[in-house]
Amino acid sequence: MTGDHKTPALLLFSAFVVVTLAITTWASRNRRGSAEEFYAGGRLFTPMENGFAIAGDYMSAASFLGISGLIALFGYDGMLYSVGFLVAWLVVLFLVAELVRNCGRFTLADVVAARMRERPVRIAAGTSSVAVSVLYLVAQMVGAGSLVALLLGGTSEGAQNWTIVGVGALMVIYVSLGGMRATTWIQIVKAVLLLCGTVALTVLVLVRFHGDVDRLLLTAAERSGHGEAFLAPGLKYGGDWTARFDFISLGLALVLGTAGLPHILSRFYTVPTARAARRSVVWAIGLIGGFYLMTIVLGYGAAALVGPDAVRESNAAGNTAVPLLALDLGGGAESTGGTVLFAVVAAVAFATILAVVAGITLASSASVAHDLYASLRRRRGKPRSEVVVARVAAVGIGVVAIALGLLARDLNVAFLVGLAFAVAASANLPVLLYSLFWRRFTTRGAVWAVYGGLIPAVVLVLLSPVVSGSPDALFPGVDFQYFPLQNPGLVSIPLGFVAGWLGTVTSTEVPDEAKHAETEVRALTGAGAA
Repeated sequence: MTGDHKTPALLLFSAFVVVTLAITTWASRNRRGSAEEFYAGGRLFTPMENGFAIAGDYMSAASFLGISGLIALFGYDGMLYSVGFLVAWLVVLFLVAELVRNCGRFTLADVVAARMRERPVRIAAGTSSVAVSVLYLVAQMVGAGSLVALLLGGTSEGAQNWTIVGVGALMVIYVSLGGMRATTWIQIVKAVLLLCGTVALTVLVLVRFHGDVDRLLLTAAERSGHGEAFLAPGLKYGGDWTARFDFISLGLALVLGTAGLPHILSRFYTVPTARAARRSVVWAIGLIGGFYLMTIVLGYGAAALVGPDAVRESNAAGNTAVPLLALDLGGGAESTGGTVLFAVVAAVAFATILAVVAGITLASSASVAHDLYASLRRRRGKPRSEVVVARVAAVGIGVVAIALGLLARDLNVAFLVGLAFAVAASANLPVLLYSLFWRRFTTRGAVWAVYGGLIPAVVLVLLSPVVSGSPDALFPGVDFQYFPLQNPGLVSIPLGFVAGWLGTVTSTEVPDEAKHAETEVRALTGAGAA
């Protein structure tokens, strides 16, 4: 793009940053400084507001940039992400949302610690929450870098690096100053912008093909160079047994991972009742479902109008497919329409990234302060001291996410999020479900469930083709690849459940029946919930 064409996008970027900083400033002036205010926004949000915020939290750079890019490059196989991300919400709705809202206060560890020895459980759950959050943050950083590099100079590494640093700095400001109240309103604004932008692009793609979806798909298949294979399973996950098992592993991670994501679980604490939490999820499912259906149109539209070769040339992982599609729909790179539409889409994508990183950073800093810090102290500090620690933790998490984002800048963002989902499903989901539904579950079982899923998931990723041993790896020049799958979920998720069961049956601890009964009544009725 020429210098004149960069200006509108930069202005829209700046406008969104100014608006979100104004929201953060307003929220920081209208807070009481309590832990409940910082972590849960005072529990004052309505189901509709929280539903939009959940959608804003969930529809990340992986959804808008990564999924569409994978569909543009691999056709049918790229759609797995859209289906998996959406189906996952049925698990959240029927198994998690209402019970978590009743049993906890601010974090996942609150639910588990309700009937266990607090210190070991909080340390384990807090550690896994931070690990999942950092992995998720890296994906958002990579998306931001790809987007702004396209705007400012193609594949400029300098532009990518400075963008990652800038996003990290902004997310620290949002969380440190505004807490949950500011983060929620930023997510609501972002959700509205993203849905409007996605609807507009979808309509333009369908208008270009006169509403003929068959023609859209056939054109995409023809231009892909793969013919009808582009519209059938197997282009990415077909072939040898490794690819097929990777497909199963990814599907498990996507469907089960959402229920273990810390920033999603923390959203259920921002509403006043469990019923409101359940209604929030219904709102979110409607918004998210419509969005993911539209990403399918955008992915095939990018394949048909831009072409997989042009997408790969811009970004090998496919992260820039949607911005390039917007440029084409508006009339091309040198046209005013193309410039404006590209600028709008780029700004919306950037808003998506900023909102999501704020929510993830808040959830992970809450885990550090409310679980790790409070557990390692001999006596629990005052709520205000926890909030101070949470703000400091946000800075530390931001630094780590920036460093890892710089390292992983050439990977597809949807793929990176798939790894985060695998770790969440391996470490957080087993301990959560066992705590809610297994009467005999013990403290040792809880700790083993977390570490029994977390450690294998992280180790298998380090030993996978993602890190070494392949041309697209983080370290292509070395080879310590001993695990053949790119996603560890197929192995690590069952290990998490088995470890939790094994820890419980080998424990000499006698479960406290009174505590279990109290937790069960609270989970099902909401009696005594915060």
